[in-house]
Amino acid sequence: MKALPDNVHVFERGWLSSNNVLMLGRHEATLVDSGYLVHAPQTLDLVRHALKGRRLDRIVNTHMHSDHCGGNAVLQAHYGSETLVPVSELENVRHWDEDKLSFKATGQQCQRFSADGALAPGDRLTMADLEWQVLGAPGHDAHSLMLYCAQEGILISADALWQNGFGVIFPELDGESGFIEERATLDLIATLDVRTVIPGHGAVFTDVAAALKRARTRLDFLSGNPVRNAEYAVKVLLKFLLLERQRMALDEVPAMFARLPIIVAASQRYLDKTPEETAEWTIKQLVRACSARIESGYLLNDG
Repeated sequence: MKALPDNVHVFERGWLSSNNVLMLGRHEATLVDSGYLVHAPQTLDLVRHALKGRRLDRIVNTHMHSDHCGGNAVLQAHYGSETLVPVSELENVRHWDEDKLSFKATGQQCQRFSADGALAPGDRLTMADLEWQVLGAPGHDAHSLMLYCAQEGILISADALWQNGFGVIFPELDGESGFIEERATLDLIATLDVRTVIPGHGAVFTDVAAALKRARTRLDFLSGNPVRNAEYAVKVLLKFLLLERQRMALDEVPAMFARLPIIVAASQRYLDKTPEETAEWTIKQLVRACSARIESGYLLNDG
């Protein structure tokens, strides 16, 4: 049995860009999430090839992290696509408040785009000639949404559930609640008849019970000592920047960490380090894990 209908196409991307889900209905085409800015030309090529001359009528964003909405502007410029964002982020997008949208906090990029409307938990929309329910999915991000098609048992889970975990619980880094919300989101997924999950990153999967078990184990580990979440977060943030740039001068990393509010907050609240000390620790961790290497005064992406 096929996991997905023929008119639901998943472009599985690397970890720098989120997966993109192209829904081809009889009368409209919708893309859920658009990847990171540096991959925007590739995203446009993927979408254009799959559309075969059709127009991309609509973009839907599960949340406003830069790896999920970085291709919006390019797609809007090419297709004039209507764009829907989480309701609690609508005004932040319309006023382009990069502080509230987390781009400045993380040192990531996103080209400005427009939002035509919003989605809220409880809303329903038609994509690929199927009805999808909008579900709240706080935890990784306070504003995140999931999309669920009961008819086909498909869940677009964004970063609330991956095959082996979930995204960084970012609210906790700023002293806000996130672990409780992530647990509630996992509990919500468990109540649904989900047969196929399209995650924000990684392959589509069908063993939902096993994924939920792994996610809950991971959540217990992180929430049992929030320092672990902070350590994981700073490693993810530096690795993301390395994936984007491929190389960074070693002596620039501490100063960069000192400029990023989310790392400053994590360093002070959980790590008992200055941001510069956090940078040195994080570099050592990436090198030890063989996901980065040091060469001629540069930190290079590796693996």
